[in-house]
Amino acid sequence: MAEMQTLFPFVRIVKQDKMKRALLLNVVDPSIGGVLIKGEKGTAKSTAVRSMAQFLPARPAVKGCAYRCDPRYPKRLCADCQARIAAGEELETVKVPMKVIELPLNATEDRVSGTLDLEYVLKTGKKKFEPGVLASANGNILYVDEINLLDDHIIDLLLDSAAMGVNYVEREGVSFSHPARFVLVGTMNPEEGNLRPQLLDRFGLSVEVEGEDSITTRTEVIKRRLAFDADPEAYVDSCKDELKALTKQIEQARKLITEIPVDDNAVTMAAKLSMKFSMEGHRSDITLIRAARANAALAGRKEITKDDMKDVAALVLAHRIKRNAFDKTKFDESEVTECLARM
Repeated sequence: MAEMQTLFPFVRIVKQDKMKRALLLNVVDPSIGGVLIKGEKGTAKSTAVRSMAQFLPARPAVKGCAYRCDPRYPKRLCADCQARIAAGEELETVKVPMKVIELPLNATEDRVSGTLDLEYVLKTGKKKFEPGVLASANGNILYVDEINLLDDHIIDLLLDSAAMGVNYVEREGVSFSHPARFVLVGTMNPEEGNLRPQLLDRFGLSVEVEGEDSITTRTEVIKRRLAFDADPEAYVDSCKDELKALTKQIEQARKLITEIPVDDNAVTMAAKLSMKFSMEGHRSDITLIRAARANAALAGRKEITKDDMKDVAALVLAHRIKRNAFDKTKFDESEVTECLARM
């Protein structure tokens, strides 16, 4: 068995605060809808996502379940777990680590969704399902590098499953479904092509990362990378306390978020920001509230403030603004401050 690669630690990535915030918010509240990270090569996009495995908290799962169903939500259990309960079995719970599951760029629809053995169905009258990537992704992070190079129908499939929390497979009139609740994270280099606006809107958050143009910052990046390359295990070990602290922060935020009310003030702030930036529909309003609440939870607070809205506004709104094909105007965050100042 090949030795697992030691990854550069998330907590030692220099700057790129918006990218790190977007990822953490989705871990605290997966209903935010995932994140798309856009940027040139060498800006720590893939490093940040893959290294999340070092601090992701464990979660409860049904022992022996192929989809690691979460026993806290009985209505979301797979058919097998429901059948076990119906037969009078008491489901045993175990703790499983949250993982980063990576989707191969050349993955077929069958590889993603899984396959039904129709021959077995015809012979026995029973369903036989071979799980795919979406089964592995349930309760985890599903990461797609160079997501803009995936076929659109595969991206649609991923986004639909992420939104519904279920993977539904149908072949020749035979159907099967299983839980598929995951955080979809995509990274891409815009120079290699962009996603359709309809697909962009389906991502809860989006962030554009750039290379550092400060000598001080670039110097620090080089020093940290060289120190890591010299002894990866020792370098990761040197920041284990920071990683443990981050895990604890996420666990506490997950508990706290249920206690944070969505009051009229938070709803009004979200509505005003969406109207200010001419958002279509209400996906942006809902996502602003969810992201701001997760942001408050990460900070250990029990209320949504203007600062929370300011922290998440660009992540939620920037990729939803309608622009001309060659318009590279950046999102003006001063307009967010101005909009909220009137409240």
